Amino acid sequence: MNKENLVKRVEEIVEAEGLLLIDSVIRGDNKLRIIEIYIDGQDAITTDICSGISRLVKDKIEEENIIDSNFRLDVSSPGVDRPLKYLKQYHKHLNRNILFSYGSEEKDIKSKLTGIEGNILTFNDGKNEIKVRFEEIKSAKVLISF
Repeated sequence: MNKENLVKRVEEIVEAEGLLLIDSVIRGDNKLRIIEIYIDGQDAITTDICSGISRLVKDKIEEENIIDSNFRLDVSSPGVDRPLKYLKQYHKHLNRNILFSYGSEEKDIKSKLTGIEGNILTFNDGKNEIKVRFEEIKSAKVLISF
C-alpha cells in the first residue's frame, strides 16, 4: 500500500466535492488497515456528506487497487476539539468564541469572531477589537458554549 498515493487520491476526491481534507490517519496492518478521513467546509458537514465521500473514496481504492488487504474507512467532520487550519473553516464560526494565538503573542486569547474580510479576521472580547491576518494565526480552536 502506498500511503502518499492514497492521501493524494482522497484529497482530490474531497476537493472535487468542494470540501477540505483536514486530516487523514492510516493505521493498522495488512490484516486490517484503518483509514480515518476528516473533512470540513464552509457549511456544516452532515452524515450524508460523509457517507458520499466514503463511497467515492472506497470506489477509488477498489478501482485502483490502492489497498490490497481488508480495510475500514471512517469519514467524519473534525469536531470542535480539532484546531481550525484553513481560512474557509472560519466562516461557519462567525459570532462564536475562539481561543487563538497569533504573531509573537505567547498567550491564548479568548474572543468572539465578529467578522471576516478577505484574509483579515476580526475578533472582539467585549472590550477590544482585534484584527488579525489569517497567516499570523498560530493556533485557533472553537470554544463550545452551552
